[in-house]
Amino acid sequence: MKELEYPFDAAAILKKKKQLRKALIADGTKRIERKIAVLGASTTHDIRLILELFLLNFGIEPVFYECEYGKYWEDVMFDAPELKEFAPDLVYIHTSFRSIPETSLPLLTDSEEAIQEKLSAQFAHYRMMWDRLLGEYGCEIIQDNFEKPYYRLLGNLDSGDVHGRTSFVLRLNELFSEYARTHERFHINDAEWLSSDYGLSEWSSPVYWNMYKYCPAVPAIPYLSYSIASVIKSIYGKNKKALVLDLDNTLWGGIVGDDGPENIEIGMENGIAEMYTEFQKYLKAHKDMGILLTVDSKNEEENAIAGLSRADSVLKPEDFLVIKANWEPKDRNAAEIAAELNIGTDALVFVDDNPAERHIVREQLPGIAVPEMTEGQESAPERYIRILDRSAFFEPVKLSADDLKRGEMYRENLERHKAEASFTDYGEYLRSLSMQAEIAPFAPMYMSRIAQLTNKSNQFNLTTKRCTQAEIEAMAADQNWITLYGKLSDRFGDNGVVSVVAGHLEETGPACACETGAEGVERVTQQAGKALHIDLWLMSCRVLKRGMENAMLDALVDACLKKQAETIFGYYYPTQKNGMVRDFYDRMGFTLLSEDAEGNRRYALSVGQYVKGNDVIAVSQGNNTGV
Repeated sequence: MKELEYPFDAAAILKKKKQLRKALIADGTKRIERKIAVLGASTTHDIRLILELFLLNFGIEPVFYECEYGKYWEDVMFDAPELKEFAPDLVYIHTSFRSIPETSLPLLTDSEEAIQEKLSAQFAHYRMMWDRLLGEYGCEIIQDNFEKPYYRLLGNLDSGDVHGRTSFVLRLNELFSEYARTHERFHINDAEWLSSDYGLSEWSSPVYWNMYKYCPAVPAIPYLSYSIASVIKSIYGKNKKALVLDLDNTLWGGIVGDDGPENIEIGMENGIAEMYTEFQKYLKAHKDMGILLTVDSKNEEENAIAGLSRADSVLKPEDFLVIKANWEPKDRNAAEIAAELNIGTDALVFVDDNPAERHIVREQLPGIAVPEMTEGQESAPERYIRILDRSAFFEPVKLSADDLKRGEMYRENLERHKAEASFTDYGEYLRSLSMQAEIAPFAPMYMSRIAQLTNKSNQFNLTTKRCTQAEIEAMAADQNWITLYGKLSDRFGDNGVVSVVAGHLEETGPACACETGAEGVERVTQQAGKALHIDLWLMSCRVLKRGMENAMLDALVDACLKKQAETIFGYYYPTQKNGMVRDFYDRMGFTLLSEDAEGNRRYALSVGQYVKGNDVIAVSQGNNTGV
């Protein structure tokens, strides 16, 4: 919804929040549901209402629990029955500088030792709560850090002297950050930065605090809520994956085809050129954190390459996975880019200075992000970084090794497609890749990546089950579950963890045997025995049709044999995006047991009759310490 995209009108959102919610609920979008507890040290009513709007717009349907005013700590530490029963997937703890008791702040008469004791006690107050939430609830936590005090008793010395309140807040915020660095499911909402960006005087307005106990001030709530929602959508795999970039007046000033590459504005010759150079540096940094860069420009390819090849261009042709420089409609180019990268168009961010091109792409490719990069019809390079940065399209919650090398993985995949084109026999092509897989039970070192996959994978996701890391860890620890992750590498590179299978065992439930009767018709007969029910089977689109699904099923059958499970039940639940695996179980040799009016399917496979299907991947069990 355009009204909820940055740069948004905060006042309009606050005024029309009920209308916006009604429109979002009625738009027919299928969303993942998450239970979110909002625990606040101050008034949180409007924060929750606006947070809901942004989450709905991000494809997440929240169910809320909201504590009574100021009871955030008590609800957690004294096991509030309502919170226990709610069993949140995520807890957001809303605090501010106003939450720090006066008695906990430093006095000018305090010794350094006394101030350190106050700092340690205040941090312990929060740490006890976080530890309990992570241990008892196993949920994700988002915690506000603290904005700076709205006045400075010591002036500029306030941040440098140990007695200053600003110094105290900065030290406390650093302790929060240290905790975040060492706890996987704990995340900071950076209220210190938000308040600075918004304007501390307005953010901390005494009127809204003294009259209504709101901090931040009500007009700032949409900015706070958008930031929280951005963290939540990142946790649940709703980030974008790729930038689709125009060239002329977007990556440089001028039109390369008319002005010539030597005359476009880039480099350090003047202020305008410096703005474009700074923007290119900003984009280059995105590439370094795993965001895919592509070009979609109405240009001759020769001119586009010449512009990017200038000595003072920060971005070079080799920084882009795909370059579409032609005279085709830009929406068609963008769709082709998504297809070549094997991602959905809803994973793209289209960046173009031309309002007409933005309108066409937005209308033709639903789900694609198209930020407003200009003011009216005018190119405004000074706004480019701010618009993309505040939009939080790619905001990570953690930076994993897989994230940092994602661009290289996609480049390797493009090389695989080129190699495939040189073979007439697909089986020979697969064998030429010299693929090696590591398939083993869920291991601690991969828990975060496995949870990430469950929330990101849409096309090859049979049950569309989304899992938190705590839920993944619980599966791995339960002897009544079989869990498997799959890593895949080949002569082009390492894809990392790309496939996940998990299912629960029923000790006494009915199993089935699939057999062929005298009349030659396959039938299913019920018999007593142990069965495995597949709750989760997904795979990264990077490795589709590479034989990994066969290798995973082989390993799953072996695991069932060890657990003495005679039958595997598989389930397919259709979504708008997973139609490609509708007949997956049929192709894998399962027998269809039932299908309802919505297209939900139930299958069965007899473990004893299964014939292994992988003949192209060398499989090992690795050396992990999985359960």
